[in-house]
Amino acid sequence: MELKDYQKEIIKFDVNGPLADIEQINFAFLDKVLGLAGESGEVADKIKKIIRDQDGIIREDDKSALEKELGDVLWHVATCARYLGLDLEQVAQANLNKLESRQLRGKIAGSGDER
Repeated sequence: MELKDYQKEIIKFDVNGPLADIEQINFAFLDKVLGLAGESGEVADKIKKIIRDQDGIIREDDKSALEKELGDVLWHVATCARYLGLDLEQVAQANLNKLESRQLRGKIAGSGDER
């Protein structure tokens, strides 16, 4: 599946439905951003428990659970991009371009957006 197809398919699962006015869009976008933070936290929490309870060994059922959570993260990322009028494939390509530039300049490690 291509990201553009995924981004179109998921619209039907947005409980905010068709967005009519700017207040509704702002509320719905905030809902999705907070959802993204929550789902990312669920991924981190599952990894924390794998480290704490299983000596860091990821089992097949862990992979399945993480796949579901990562899918939720992907849904929120794709929906946030849609609310901003961004094509998810362009977001992905821009990210690759940024990372390639950093790698060429020896700046993959470190911190800061403009490295």
